[in-house]
Amino acid sequence: MAANDQNDDGHDTSNLPDLGDAIDIVTFSQILEMDDSEDDREFSKSIVFGFFEQAEETFEKMDTALEAQNLDELYRLGHFLKGSSATLGLTKVKDSCEKIQRYGKKENLDGTPEKDEALCLSRITETLKTVKAEYADVEQTLKNFFNST
Repeated sequence: MAANDQNDDGHDTSNLPDLGDAIDIVTFSQILEMDDSEDDREFSKSIVFGFFEQAEETFEKMDTALEAQNLDELYRLGHFLKGSSATLGLTKVKDSCEKIQRYGKKENLDGTPEKDEALCLSRITETLKTVKAEYADVEQTLKNFFNST
């Protein structure tokens, strides 16, 4: 990227490091723009680290709901975490949470009904493993980002 590159929305992302494909840099840069200064990213850091706590709690609740085979609760938790991860631009986490949301609603990824609850639970089990790994990667990336600013 050239030094003065801006994305299609007019947000300058040229001074940000490459955060990889798991983070939408445009969305994340909008959070960073709320900071008082680039030297002190207190506001954005508090939002991101608050999300980390929220995500960990939600994963624990998902594990409990999965053990109880509670698809309604898994739907709700998937929806909840999808929204908060989307706000930060965590695209892979958001996409996996959307899958959990659909499976919890007894739907296939294309939105068609899926009557086999055991299949939905199996899909959630696999997707939950995936989203936890995606989350761990993005958590490390963001912790590195904030420790270097």
